[in-house]
Amino acid sequence: MVKITGITGAQFEADTPEYDTARIQYATFGGNHDDQGLDPLLIIKPKNKDDIKLALAYANEQRIAVAIRTGGHQYSGASSTTSQNIQIDLSETFAGEWFSTEEIDGEHKRSLVRVSVSWRLNDFNAMLGANGLFVPHGQCGHVMLGGHVQTGGYGQLGRSFGLLSDHVRTLEIITHDGQELEVDRTHFPELFYAMLGGSPGNFGVLTHVTLEVHRDQDHQGARAMKAGWLYDPAVMKRLTDMVVQMGEDDNFPANFDLCVSVIDHGADLPAHGFDNPALRDSNDLGPPMIVVYAQWVPLTPGEVFDERAQQWFTELGQGAFQGNTIIEAPMSKITPMWIFPNPREYNLPYVKRAYVTNSKTLSKDGWAQWVTDRCTQIVGKHAEDLHLAVQLQCFGGGLSKFKINADNGTSLSWRRDSTIVAVLDCFHDEDSKVDAEQWQNVNDEQGVGPKGIFSREDRRVLWGSYGEWDLDKVWNCYYEDREKYEKLGEIRKIYDPNGVFTSNPFSVKRAV
Repeated sequence: MVKITGITGAQFEADTPEYDTARIQYATFGGNHDDQGLDPLLIIKPKNKDDIKLALAYANEQRIAVAIRTGGHQYSGASSTTSQNIQIDLSETFAGEWFSTEEIDGEHKRSLVRVSVSWRLNDFNAMLGANGLFVPHGQCGHVMLGGHVQTGGYGQLGRSFGLLSDHVRTLEIITHDGQELEVDRTHFPELFYAMLGGSPGNFGVLTHVTLEVHRDQDHQGARAMKAGWLYDPAVMKRLTDMVVQMGEDDNFPANFDLCVSVIDHGADLPAHGFDNPALRDSNDLGPPMIVVYAQWVPLTPGEVFDERAQQWFTELGQGAFQGNTIIEAPMSKITPMWIFPNPREYNLPYVKRAYVTNSKTLSKDGWAQWVTDRCTQIVGKHAEDLHLAVQLQCFGGGLSKFKINADNGTSLSWRRDSTIVAVLDCFHDEDSKVDAEQWQNVNDEQGVGPKGIFSREDRRVLWGSYGEWDLDKVWNCYYEDREKYEKLGEIRKIYDPNGVFTSNPFSVKRAV
């Protein structure tokens, strides 16, 4: 292919060493999803907005599509495209761009931060922290803001502060025909709605976001605990029961957040916050572990860390070999505790699942024991071929900001009544893909469906997609109802009339 004239940023053509490096995504590393042909005709790393506009103009002229990428962490590689289309990689385009200001509303001050999409979460978190600020976001430090904010920004603070997308005040985008728009709940509200949760990358090129963030001084006295156990099914069951209890209690205070994780043999212990040489084997690899992320934060003036909160932490930390001390610190110092700094849990291909449920009968149905048994089947028993990475997090309860913030002008799905998100990722070597798929197939068959022990309905999230690659065939897994899905299709018809943003089948179908 001939490179696009006038673009000042780097352009990488297929069959070059630079291209091979530039095309790698979280989803394609190690051979994942190669069967989907995620090999763009050309990869462009724009230097500025003019480069983006030139790329879009070229795509419109040639009647090809454009995939938009920042971090490239979507589970199925949806920020990439096939050999007929081009990719715009914004990971470096606006690197480091940000500024903050304050907005005064009576006696209240609100902190606003304008940032580009070219921020990794670990750097973004550090930038906010240096200024005594924080905001909810995900755990993977190499995820970037562009895709993260459009898919919700799920993370540890989900119950206490909601999602990252809830904090968006303004989106700055470049449209299919090169216009620059500032989009909010008042100006272009339908586009604001669609961009946040609808079908990321299919409505325009997001370049900058203005967020309303939180100040340490408004939430003094926060507590946190990051505790670890050597993997033990009894401990796993006990901690999962506590996740379930939170999700089934409509009166459980929103001040509390809890995530239970499992890391398998060979994990990078320092990256998980457990740099204990005595735990490592002769190959310097860590053992299977359970890790708890637990947090309490005062949400309104006058709230104090009381006996109930103390007892909750004490019960959680029973028997932990490390980290069961309750830490009091500013929230901007606590949020980095929840970040995993590496690009991947294991440098292997994977078969992933991200399940969502609204069940309030998990305790009655025995899900905690079931998921413990499913994990125990793999953990520590396949040191050379299979490795699990699991996160079980409560988002539910009547007081949860995840629920309360639903229907706030965004199109994010499954928020009104969901209780728990369960991520079960099985990494495998080259010869064990079938074993990983079989393990996940049992999880699908027993865990989800009309008689599913975890969810009676197949609920999924856009950032954690799996299975069918054509979104139109499984729309009901990602959106609550047909009305929402068709509304998004109508908005796509307006803002992507020529299909320039239809870079792969995992996108909302444009209305005809």
